[in-house]
Amino acid sequence: MPAPSDEIRQFRIKKLETLAWHNKAAYPARASFPLIPIETLKQEFRKRIRTRRPTGIAGRIMARREHGRSMFVNIFDGSGIFQLFFAQDRLGEDEYNTMREAIDIGDFIAILGKLFYTKRKEPTIEVSCWEMLAKSLRPLPEKWHGLSDVEERFRRRYLDVLMNGETRARFLARARIIKAVRSFFDEDEFVEVETPMLHHIAGGALARPFLTHHNSLSTDLYLRIAPELYLKELLVGGFPKIYELGKSFRNEGIDHSHNPEFTTVEWYAAYWDREDAMVSVERLFRWILKALKLRRVVFQDTAITFPTKFFRLSFDEALRRYALVVDYDKETRDSLALKARQLGIDPGTAASKGNIADEIFKKVCRTKIQQPTFIIDHPLDISPLAKKNPDNPAKVLRFQLIIGGLEIANGFSELNDPLDQRARFKAQERLRTEGNSVPHPLDEDFLEALEYGMPPAAGVGIGIDRLAALLTNTHSVKDIIIFPTLKPKKEK
Repeated sequence: MPAPSDEIRQFRIKKLETLAWHNKAAYPARASFPLIPIETLKQEFRKRIRTRRPTGIAGRIMARREHGRSMFVNIFDGSGIFQLFFAQDRLGEDEYNTMREAIDIGDFIAILGKLFYTKRKEPTIEVSCWEMLAKSLRPLPEKWHGLSDVEERFRRRYLDVLMNGETRARFLARARIIKAVRSFFDEDEFVEVETPMLHHIAGGALARPFLTHHNSLSTDLYLRIAPELYLKELLVGGFPKIYELGKSFRNEGIDHSHNPEFTTVEWYAAYWDREDAMVSVERLFRWILKALKLRRVVFQDTAITFPTKFFRLSFDEALRRYALVVDYDKETRDSLALKARQLGIDPGTAASKGNIADEIFKKVCRTKIQQPTFIIDHPLDISPLAKKNPDNPAKVLRFQLIIGGLEIANGFSELNDPLDQRARFKAQERLRTEGNSVPHPLDEDFLEALEYGMPPAAGVGIGIDRLAALLTNTHSVKDIIIFPTLKPKKEK
């Protein structure tokens, strides 16, 4: 016996014959009369009703209510919902019955008619002419929320954004955030650039890449894990301020704050240092909050405020304060590994001292930092692209911005000494031979560019998905990525 949805689908397919019988197209290229957006109609309704001219709108049918020889229909065009009134006296018996038999919730229609107010003072159009624009063959879900539907919401996001107003609002907010980010850099005279997605070497970050193969070139390529090295090559090329907003890919775990495909914005400015970069981040947040008309953010039941100057905390002090690592510099690799195991972290056998400390920070310290905080002065061995701190060469001039327990931004004074950079890359190569799976590879093309001379500079990267999750109080990045990565659905 067919499932109820299959029966409905077959019933709707038969309605295509009804439309054809009455010489009505089920999927025309466009309406035969001019249309305006529903949002525009709502804004101009009082002015338009006085003209008494017919008005045309189009949208998807979201509800229908029959009253004898008349019907009220609500349509949605993406900008708003509007009420229509179909009357047999107005359309004629044949046309009204054709409409009544042919349309279903989910169909796209176009209508032309006269504006009026109902007895309840609701703006409405009395329809004088209607056309089918796209016949829906499957019924829309009545409800599209709840834990039992989480996977289906992700897989069929088109229904989620259609039926769930909260979901739609989140993605509209994300779009406004991205627009604000671009306007900030455009206003600050940064040049937006595009760098390759396919890399010969997976550089610019410490991460596991996706590998692919180019048949014509007969060579392996990696989906980029970060655009950093290409952007810094453009600093060498004379661009003083550049940014890129786009996708990167990392072949790693999926959880509430990670997706294999993610969006970032990275920006670099010649003659800046770490402090300039942190000030830029603070200014960017003020700009975005103003664009969103927010003064503070509530994230996971915590009220987060954004002062003009964010709090600064050293990496060592964070370990001491939240993980009871009393003195990082005096710890050995083995003593820190023991501490990690006591905290429920398996450091493995190949992780460096800095890698172990970083794992402790991520799993123990970071979650306890809620208000905007710059973590500064990271260990050298986990920051192969950052300039050394002249006051302590074992540390680098790096920062991470932590808000609501999430890493939102990462930046540093860029290493522009080609000999130091080569030595760092070689140290990373040694980690690879010792079994570390994600050291930074040695990139000869980038080193050659550095040898031509790169000005002193600072750069920052911000994860747009986490930023949008933070500003919309969304727990998982899956809920702020419109089509998140999912395991393939098993065939029945």
